[in-house]
Amino acid sequence: MRSLLLILSVCTVGPVFSQTSPKALDDKTMSLQERYLEMKSGSQTFKDYKVIKETLLDQEWGILVDSVKAQGKQLTESRKQLEGLKGELVSTKNAMEVQQASVKEIVYDSTHISVLGIPFSKSVFILLAAAIVAALSLAVSVCYARTKMLNGLVKEKAVIADSISREFEDFKKKAMDKQTKLSRELQNERNKWQDYRKV
Repeated sequence: MRSLLLILSVCTVGPVFSQTSPKALDDKTMSLQERYLEMKSGSQTFKDYKVIKETLLDQEWGILVDSVKAQGKQLTESRKQLEGLKGELVSTKNAMEVQQASVKEIVYDSTHISVLGIPFSKSVFILLAAAIVAALSLAVSVCYARTKMLNGLVKEKAVIADSISREFEDFKKKAMDKQTKLSRELQNERNKWQDYRKV
């Protein structure tokens, strides 16, 4: 009787151990999780256990190992690409720093001017030049006004000097006339005196 039960149980359990869907192995577009779920849903259940053929598990393990190897290879290639990109980033960063330095130099040169080796910003130079021009204009104006004033004073002094010279000449002439008159009178008096002495 036991042998009959054993044969019946093998016959009834036999279809339970067969796999209904090898789709998990055949479809190359499925991800590992999708393959797992397909394998799980396509396998038979015996009590609390899932019954999966060993060959299917081996094939699935091979796909898993191949996937891990492919991902490792892809990871290695990604790392190489990342290192290459890091090198490009460093060279690009250096080029950018050089370019920024040249741009700063160009901006500095466009906003500054060097006079006698001293750098000035253009606005400061314009203010300084305007101040110098204003100071020179003021100095020229002062010199012109002073020259005009001195010229007026010189003319006035020349007029005064001329007037004094005329007055002096008049005085000299009058003094000479007076002296001549006095000399004549003196001579007349001397003559009178001598005439008087003779008498």
